[in-house]
Amino acid sequence: MKLDHATLKALPKVLLHEHLDGVLRPQTVISLARETEYSGLPTDDPEALAQWFHQGANKGSLAKYLEGFAHTIAVMQTEEALERVAYEQVEDLANDGVVYFETRFAPLFHTKKGLTHQQIVSAVLKGLERGRKDFGVPSGLIICAMRNLNVSLEMAELALDFRARGVVGFDLAGEEGGFPPKKHVDAFHYIQRENFNITIHAGEGYGKESIWQAIQYCGAHRIGHGTRLIDDITVAEGKVVLGDLAQYVLDKRIPIEVCLISNVHTGATPSLAEHPFKILYQEKFRVTLNTDNRLMSDTSMTREFEAAAETFGLTLDDFEKLTINAMKSAFQPYSQRCDVIYSAIKPGYARIREALSKQSPLRDRSRDYATRD
Repeated sequence: MKLDHATLKALPKVLLHEHLDGVLRPQTVISLARETEYSGLPTDDPEALAQWFHQGANKGSLAKYLEGFAHTIAVMQTEEALERVAYEQVEDLANDGVVYFETRFAPLFHTKKGLTHQQIVSAVLKGLERGRKDFGVPSGLIICAMRNLNVSLEMAELALDFRARGVVGFDLAGEEGGFPPKKHVDAFHYIQRENFNITIHAGEGYGKESIWQAIQYCGAHRIGHGTRLIDDITVAEGKVVLGDLAQYVLDKRIPIEVCLISNVHTGATPSLAEHPFKILYQEKFRVTLNTDNRLMSDTSMTREFEAAAETFGLTLDDFEKLTINAMKSAFQPYSQRCDVIYSAIKPGYARIREALSKQSPLRDRSRDYATRD
């Protein structure tokens, strides 16, 4: 049964990889630019600005993709702006069927007007909490260190300082080439000693070695993007053969935060049809679907689901499996993960499955497959 837009939008969704400074509404960018007296925007027309961000990001280069962030970061330099962006993120995701999400950002980019790192993180958490109360969507905040800056230990300490207030993990982001994860090993060893959560951007703009370092040097619990894991997988005469790294990721159930549309825009994959998601999913890797940057990639969780359905033929059961596995992989206590699965995801899919069964005499009887890890 073909899943239409309305059905896909109604599906409960879990989002693990999205950047706070990549999700602003175009009108919010314009509004904040006026409030903060930022004059660098290419246009003050919301539709034209949205198109500008999308065209700038869709150049097949990660470095080009990142250029648009100069404008969004420029208008996120006050506590009020940071809180507003976080609050609107919750609202927009709630309207897209998201029942839990994690957002990430680098606090060190938001100090240009004198805010401390503590003020910056507090403002974002305030927006997320206000959004949770108004829209009923729980979330977690991930603190990013940057590959090209030598302050990762300070950011790791900042993440731990806010552990009890809503920060759920630590990340390493930015251009991969020339900045391997192992250069930040002290920060990750600190996080590990504190029994905290680690996700690392790896295998997006560089090869499988980046993924290997993220896991074996830095102890990553999840991998952001991970598209170059395909370099350790060969397909010959219909048979899939895994290398040692790919086999390790599969066996240890290390989640991969896949961002389909963004990966095409950054050149991590030539096209959706050639995205390694197909092989990773069919070989039972724990893959999840994510947006990365909704503004730059002109996407949403519904659009990512549509892309997966149209390109790879995913069914309702597939989406339920992906969503449950994403929630299993969330940086939340076990009891809270179970609560979202059994109070929101499973009932939500059951309602939609029942509604679809009333529309068609054909009913998919492989529901149990969706709950397998």
